[in-house]
Amino acid sequence: MKKIRIVLFSALAFTTSQAQSKFNLLVGTYTNTCQSNGIYVYEFDAVSGSFTLKNSTENENVLSPSYLSVSADNKFIYAVNENGTQSTVSAFGYNSAKGKLTFLNKNNSLGADPCHLINDDKNVIVANYSGGSIAVFKKNADGSITEAQQLIQHEGKGPNEARQEKAHVHMVVFSPDKKFVLSNDLGQDKVFIYKYNASAKHEMLTLKSTVDVKKGSGPRHLTFSKDGKFVYLLQELDGTLTTFSYDKTGKLKLLKETNIIPKDFKGANSSAAIKISPDGKFLYVSDRGDVNMISVYKIAKTGGLELVEQVSTQGKGPRDFAIDPSGNYLLAGHQYTNNIIIFKRDKITGKLKDTGKKIELCSPVGLLFTKI
Repeated sequence: MKKIRIVLFSALAFTTSQAQSKFNLLVGTYTNTCQSNGIYVYEFDAVSGSFTLKNSTENENVLSPSYLSVSADNKFIYAVNENGTQSTVSAFGYNSAKGKLTFLNKNNSLGADPCHLINDDKNVIVANYSGGSIAVFKKNADGSITEAQQLIQHEGKGPNEARQEKAHVHMVVFSPDKKFVLSNDLGQDKVFIYKYNASAKHEMLTLKSTVDVKKGSGPRHLTFSKDGKFVYLLQELDGTLTTFSYDKTGKLKLLKETNIIPKDFKGANSSAAIKISPDGKFLYVSDRGDVNMISVYKIAKTGGLELVEQVSTQGKGPRDFAIDPSGNYLLAGHQYTNNIIIFKRDKITGKLKDTGKKIELCSPVGLLFTKI
């Protein structure tokens, strides 16, 4: 009897291990630059690095779904639809086993060119880039979204006349305890910190404070350290990478600034995405323009950063990248060369190695891993 139990336990352990090595990769794209169905769902094997297309959206409601956000229960996907002043926010039912997305509804984003969004059990919060605003949508019981219940308009500009002629909200991020929402404004060189009341009807966000960053740097994306004690901010316009300490009262304190652009580099830069490895030990940032590389940093216990390496992404326009939940692979999506390059990731050193594998598709913009 004991032998049978051991065999059954081993089989169960093997099955569980196999299941955890596979994830869904969702890719949001621009549909107005080349032939795209909108959102693509691939099954990704985090042991071999292989992938299989499972499904894609195919209807007129899925216009340029660039950035995506998955619900905590893995049953819904939310997307921004970038289309100038006609932009919307969309909700989808999500069958992860089949990789199938079912369109539920969409509503006006109330600001031009939404570029990022987050969600929790009650709300979907959206950053409108060209609109310079934040819109908050309530969730209905079926996962669909209401019309926007709150709109916060930023006002101001920065010294870069071409890019900072007005406010440009580029990201919204929950604090680890979800008591605050942080928002980067590229146009004003500021990080806004809002108190968050998820259950409020119309005043979900109330301004607590703002933090000024280097003039003309253009804050784009930020991420929290795994322990929640530090915030790393990537600035698009000049390649600055800023480290802050963070406490539970929602206070940011500047600790250090560095720069991700290689020394002696001449050409256009455009810093893009910033992510931390699942084990919290390494920080990765991408840069576009003529740079087209990912910089890898080791994170010290003090929050400090040590440059490990800088590698070519093997394409043009690495607007976003994603690290699979196992930490084995990093996938870099290229908006202009229409592919996703698959890198093997060394968990000990943090270094990246091109596997030679790539996913070919139109204008990948946002990459998101989910459970199956």
